[in-house]
Amino acid sequence: MSLQKFMANNANYHAWATQKFIDWLSSKPDELLYQEVPSSFNSIIKTLNHIWATDAYWYSIIAETSNVENRSEVTDLISKEIFEGMAHRANEISKLIISYSEKELSKTVKIETPWFKCDLPKYEYLQQLINHATYHRGQIVTIGRNIGITDGSNTDYNFYNVCKLQMH
Repeated sequence: MSLQKFMANNANYHAWATQKFIDWLSSKPDELLYQEVPSSFNSIIKTLNHIWATDAYWYSIIAETSNVENRSEVTDLISKEIFEGMAHRANEISKLIISYSEKELSKTVKIETPWFKCDLPKYEYLQQLINHATYHRGQIVTIGRNIGITDGSNTDYNFYNVCKLQMH
């Protein structure tokens, strides 16, 4: 499998996993999504907002654009808006990666922030974006279990690939 096909599959996985979580959580009462518990982001809704904000940041790096909303400053968190924004961003990431050639995916992009400096290929940043969202989806499952939501979706990468094969 080529780098382009592999990264496109990963981007499609990210969009799929994002949608699975949205479908799962949108059926839950808002009071559960906003219920605070000890965690790095102390509610499901704050964790979702963080995923959306970070997806937007990494998208701006991969797309080499500075047009990124700073979601970390938003305090009025509305679940419907977050669900729609997350789905839109994940689909935009997927479309972008599908449009890229291997050469574009391999292009290095320099980042200099107060927190880190690096100069890596775009495909490495996409992998960071996906790993980051996966990590926080795991946190959401744990938060959910702590507040009584125990019917979480399986969003493992392998499960995605198996489901995709069964659909063809």
